[in-house]
Amino acid sequence: MQSCTVESVHADGSIVLREVTVRYGKRIALDQVTGEFRAGSLTAVVGANGAGKSTLLAAIAGSVRPAQGAIDRPAGSLAYLPQRTLIDTSYPMTVSELIMLGAWREFGAFRAPGRATWSRLAAAAEVVGLTGRLERRIDELSVGELQRALFARLILQDAATLLLDEPFAAVDEQTAEVLLQQVMRWHQDGRTVIAVLHDLDMVRQWFPATVVLARQCIAWGTTEVALRAEAA
Repeated sequence: MQSCTVESVHADGSIVLREVTVRYGKRIALDQVTGEFRAGSLTAVVGANGAGKSTLLAAIAGSVRPAQGAIDRPAGSLAYLPQRTLIDTSYPMTVSELIMLGAWREFGAFRAPGRATWSRLAAAAEVVGLTGRLERRIDELSVGELQRALFARLILQDAATLLLDEPFAAVDEQTAEVLLQQVMRWHQDGRTVIAVLHDLDMVRQWFPATVVLARQCIAWGTTEVALRAEAA
């Protein structure tokens, strides 16, 4: 499979890319990518370093603007978890404050979170195993603890579409298992999940669909078929 051919149905809630090209200066990061993430799908995005994986997620999130092409996004809410290196952990913030940012739209800048929101925060912290660390500053957290907190923030955000850029990178095995189970819960809830991943064994075991990038789209479809193209 040398090209990316996607049978697009343009279903309600789908994310549709039409010949999307993204440039950083003169460098092309994505080159005419076309395809559809169907509503409720669970998709891995794989490829070598510099293949455009993070750029794809950033373009879908609206963080970068395509030089050419178009992206149709569903009307529902979208949550974007960038690579951890883009998170400023020097900001003086506690774990609970970081997680609460996921519910920002519920109370805004001029109101305090209500009791129900605090209950949801406590439940999210329990899911990711951070109940006893809510008052710690985020600069005191380990890599795994920070990623757990960021996932708890996503739980509170309660978005219909989740974009996860290397969500399991550099975390310990136990943390990876906790976070992976949360990804599976989102999928079971009917949410659309798109994750940039490097662990192909994890992709084969847990992700039904895969996109293979090398700036252009090499393959997009069922994981078994797409990874066959990646290995070619």
